[in-house]
Amino acid sequence: MPTAIAVTSRELVLPPPDGQTPSAVVLMPPDVQPLDDALAETAALLDQQGYLIVVYPAATPAPFVRRLHTVRSVLESDRIALLPLELPPLGVAVVARQLRQLSVCDFSPGVLACAARLLTHYVHAGALLGSVAKLDRVPVSLTSHVKSWVPGAQFAVLAHPTPQLVKVGGEATLPGPGYATHLTVARGNLNSHGHGHAGGDWVGAKLAPAWGVQGAQEVPLPHESAHWWGTPKLIEFAAAIPDLSVLYQLVASVRREDCHWCGFELIGDRCAFCSAPVPRGDDILALTETQRPALTSR
Repeated sequence: MPTAIAVTSRELVLPPPDGQTPSAVVLMPPDVQPLDDALAETAALLDQQGYLIVVYPAATPAPFVRRLHTVRSVLESDRIALLPLELPPLGVAVVARQLRQLSVCDFSPGVLACAARLLTHYVHAGALLGSVAKLDRVPVSLTSHVKSWVPGAQFAVLAHPTPQLVKVGGEATLPGPGYATHLTVARGNLNSHGHGHAGGDWVGAKLAPAWGVQGAQEVPLPHESAHWWGTPKLIEFAAAIPDLSVLYQLVASVRREDCHWCGFELIGDRCAFCSAPVPRGDDILALTETQRPALTSR
């Protein structure tokens, strides 16, 4: 059975692009689910699936993050990978869907978990905001703060990969991906010129054509989005690679190694399960012959 992918809210489970993509497990916060229930649920999941990859925004509330680490620690499980992503919530949901797509492929759990960081680099995530007065996750100039108090002002903000902000109006737009993507859109309480669907507002009429997206899909706004962006008046968007064959080639093209600490297969510079960095140069020499067996057999 494929490795299970888990997220931290229902809105982070986006509709599957095809009939073979599995859904994601939704983990409950500590104020909703007692610890004993969380432990029992996770243990049963590991028995069924073998491995669990948990994808969540790096801005997830601290009590919830502590709960995730507590469950992993109490179960003494090295089969749980906890992956906080420095993306807005909808961007996290998009990466989680890509991992769900890849989970049916022949990648090992270690490679699949490490793929999350790789895929993040290919996500363009941003939002159309009615105010940037409380936006603290993207650099905002004083001029933009002042303009945000003007009635009807709207701002297009790119949070990733390169933060940028433009005032909506005229031909201003945001730099987009140079490869084929699909646009996912989530609407908050922003009245975007009286149009009620993704194709009729600035995101659909201006941004999507400028980015050359292959298609667009509207989904519910993640619960964490209003807090992340500093306002409930927003339309969040994320452009990402939709094609499983392209995603597969992207991950398969990266050199694989075995983690010197836990033994999981990995790509990139860090193991997703134990967080041990990949030794480079002098670091490899520091692993003496007496250390290597102990590290590998852990």
